[in-house]
Amino acid sequence: MSIKRGEFLTILGPSGCGKTTTLRMIAGFERPTSGNIFLNGSRIDNKEPYELSINTVFQNYALFPHMNVYDNIAYGLKIKKIDKKTIKERVNKMLEIVRLKGYEKRMPKNLSGGQRQRVAIARALVNNPDVLLLDEPLGALDFKLRKQMQVELKNLQRNLGITFIYVTHDQEEALNMSDRIIIMKDGVIEQIGTPMEIYEKPHTKFVADFIGESNIFDCIVDSVSNGIAYLKNENGYMGINSDSLKKGDKVCLMVRPENIKFSLNPKEKFSLRGKVISSVYLGSNRKITFKLENGSFVILNNYVKGAYLPQVGEYLWLYWNFQDAVIIQNEDEGEDSKEAKEVV
Repeated sequence: MSIKRGEFLTILGPSGCGKTTTLRMIAGFERPTSGNIFLNGSRIDNKEPYELSINTVFQNYALFPHMNVYDNIAYGLKIKKIDKKTIKERVNKMLEIVRLKGYEKRMPKNLSGGQRQRVAIARALVNNPDVLLLDEPLGALDFKLRKQMQVELKNLQRNLGITFIYVTHDQEEALNMSDRIIIMKDGVIEQIGTPMEIYEKPHTKFVADFIGESNIFDCIVDSVSNGIAYLKNENGYMGINSDSLKKGDKVCLMVRPENIKFSLNPKEKFSLRGKVISSVYLGSNRKITFKLENGSFVILNNYVKGAYLPQVGEYLWLYWNFQDAVIIQNEDEGEDSKEAKEVV
C-alpha cells in the first residue's frame, strides 16, 4: 500500500486482522517478516522507533500521571534536549491548537476523557512528526464525546497537513474521518478506496458485509438488453445496469438497505416477494426485514415517515433502481487482496 503525504488514512477491519500489527511495523516496534517500509523515499523498517519522525497516540492515552499537562506535552522535547525557550513556544502553540490554554498546571486525573485525549495528541504533535499513528484513540470515550472528537481530529489533521494513519474497528468512524480507507482481513488488504468507493462499490462480499449492512443475491444472468442485465435466482427476477455481463454468467449482486423499495404489486422486471418478519423503529429511521421464498433475508431502512407502513406477516414485492445495484466478487478475495509489501 502507498500512503500520500498529508492524507488521513484509516485501517479498518475485525479484531485480529492485523491493523495494530501494521501500525507497530510502521512505528518500528515490530519487524516485517518480508517486504520493506519506506518513508519519504528512505527505508525505515531497519531503524529503531526513536530514529523515526513518527509518533503514536494510544487508546489509553499513556499520559504520565505524575506530570501536569504542560510537562506531559513537553516531555519529548526535553528528551531531545531542546532549549527551554523553544520548548515553551512549541508547547504553548500546541495548547492553543488543541484548545487547552489555561490547563497547563492540571494533572491528568483532573481532566475529562476528551481533554486527556487532546493532551496525548498534543504530546505527539509537538515533535513535528512526518506521520502520526493513532491506535483506536477514541475507543474509551462515550458516544457523544467520540462524535465530537472525530470532528476535532479531522479538522486538526486538515489544518496541520500531517499524515494521519488511524486504526479502528468502528465503520462509522472510518467513513466520517478518512480520505481513504484500507479494509483488512486475516492480514490481507481486501480493498483500498475513498469512503464512498468502499461503501458504494465494494469489491467482495466481506467488504460489503463489513461496511454497513448489505443485501446480497447469488444470481445467473437471464438476459441482457439495452444496457440492463436481467438476473434470476430461486427467489425470482431482478435487474442491474450493465454492458459487460452476458447470458449465463454467475454473479453476486449487492444492494444497500437504503436502496431497497417495496410495492403492493410486482414491478416490471422484478419478481421478488418477501414476508415482513420485523419492523423496528430506530428514531430517525425504521428497519424492516423481509424473508424471501428460499429463507434468505432482505433488509430495508429507507422507510419514509407517513408512507404506507408494512405490517408483520404481510407479503410485499421488493425492487430497486437498476443503478443502485452493484456486482461484487463471489469469492472473499478481491483483486486488491495481496500482501502489503511497501508503505511509502
